[in-house]
Amino acid sequence: MFRQYLLLERSLSAKTAEAYLHDVALLKEFLADRPLESATVEDLQHFIVFLQEVKKVEAASQARILAGVRAYYRYLLMERKIEENPALLVDAPKLKRHLPNVLSVPEIESLMNAVDLSAPEGHRNRAMLEVLYGCGLRVSELTELRLSWLHFDEHYLRVIGKGNKERIVPVGHTAQKAVLNYVEGERKHLKIKKGCEDIVFLNKRGGELSRQMVFYIVKTSAQAAGIHKAISPHTFRHSFATHLVEGGADLRAVQEMLGHESITTTEIYTHLDRDYIQSTIALFHPRY
Repeated sequence: MFRQYLLLERSLSAKTAEAYLHDVALLKEFLADRPLESATVEDLQHFIVFLQEVKKVEAASQARILAGVRAYYRYLLMERKIEENPALLVDAPKLKRHLPNVLSVPEIESLMNAVDLSAPEGHRNRAMLEVLYGCGLRVSELTELRLSWLHFDEHYLRVIGKGNKERIVPVGHTAQKAVLNYVEGERKHLKIKKGCEDIVFLNKRGGELSRQMVFYIVKTSAQAAGIHKAISPHTFRHSFATHLVEGGADLRAVQEMLGHESITTTEIYTHLDRDYIQSTIALFHPRY
């Protein structure tokens, strides 16, 4: 029943639901013969210590496991199988926030220009990179993008993000032009597989593009541009947000475009902005 709750009521993916079930199984192992409904706040605090000291689970994974356990106790409370949620008062481990790699505007330009448009999938690759940077999409959002979700006359596209949540993202002229060049050119010559007719970006066999292929395209494009940073498709998303914040964009608007549930997730880009300001002063102030 918990699995159905996660899939149907929480609209989580099957992969996330399985992860949450695994988290609950770990708690069951820790409690041994005791029923999960009997767990107290102290039990769950000791469970976190058990994960850290016995299972040698890192802080980030501890926090993720705790998220699964919290979801389970919310479910039990909703089903009236418990009267109080013991997970509410359990603090997640404090995580170090690592600032992500970001490409500069000139690096973005050189990377886009390094794509060989004469290659068989050149226009597709350029369009993908333009959308990743121009709209700040996650890689899964890119590979699942549909033609019917493109509303270029109104300058936006529809995206289905994490938790099956829909959002509207503005799309600029450069990204629109790149997508149309691909859709009206290379894509028309593909023999498209059944069920993939509405998918925007296809592989050379007319099927759905894999996440791994997008990573490969980003890596090879960066190499062609002479960029030696460790970058991934997500780097374009970070760069999208950072350049908006540097340009003075409202943080709430950036949050909406990225599809962040909490603005605290978006606030990391204000830290990136401070680093940018400090480096600018270091470069240009005569007495820094």
